Amino acid sequence: MKKIATYVILILAAFATLAPVVWTVFASLRPPTESLSTDGSVIPSSLDFTSYSAVFEKVDMWLLILNSVLVTALIAIGQMISAALGGYVFARFEFKGKNMIFALILATMMVPMQVTIVPVFMLIRGMNLADTLLALILPAIPTAFGTFLMRQYFLGLPKEIGEASEIDGASPWRTFSSIYAPLAMPGMAIVGILAFNFHWNEFFRPLILTISEHNFTLPLGLVSLQGNMGSGSVATVLAGVVISMIPAFLVFVFGQRTLREGLTAGSHR
Repeated sequence: MKKIATYVILILAAFATLAPVVWTVFASLRPPTESLSTDGSVIPSSLDFTSYSAVFEKVDMWLLILNSVLVTALIAIGQMISAALGGYVFARFEFKGKNMIFALILATMMVPMQVTIVPVFMLIRGMNLADTLLALILPAIPTAFGTFLMRQYFLGLPKEIGEASEIDGASPWRTFSSIYAPLAMPGMAIVGILAFNFHWNEFFRPLILTISEHNFTLPLGLVSLQGNMGSGSVATVLAGVVISMIPAFLVFVFGQRTLREGLTAGSHR
């Protein structure tokens, strides 16, 4: 009975999660005049792909995709590197104030982005990086959650391996780069996948830190599909949303095994 209840809860949760996505896909395939049909049907009577071609006609979709790929990929790579370095230091080195510094880093996770966006904007403007893609990339590279995750991952790796390499004369950097970093690749992959999925769909920071349309990322650029005062075709807007979901979906599909194994490995400690 308990097993049946578990399956029922999981099915309901899956339905609640997937229902809006399924509706979005089918609504984007309706003819523009029927995109807000109130007849209660989900599956359109006829499939119409004109909304997808209209997306590329109304906005420079390829530029938006290129900007999003560039920004998101560099943030993901940067977070993987910074989180691995920070996590390794907090896991393997002893220095004065280590616990306090680590606690302060974790405390930043409690601060909403809306609180820090003004200081970040002023710093970016002072560095003459306002309205550039670097304004989106550089502030997002430090990651408190990634540092915490990698610290836990490194604590789960055998300490004796590093001690043996140090006895053989390896420097701390050589020990990290040659021994611990390769072993921690699943953990780094988790950081990269989570960073990609989060920043691919990010809207708030690009809205504040970019002005020129040629620097817009995909979520921000799709807003223009709504037209003046929201008078644009709903089917076209939803088609743009579906297109924007594809890269994140593919990253999750091909990275879910790594994500699952890495998170599970961290719980064994």
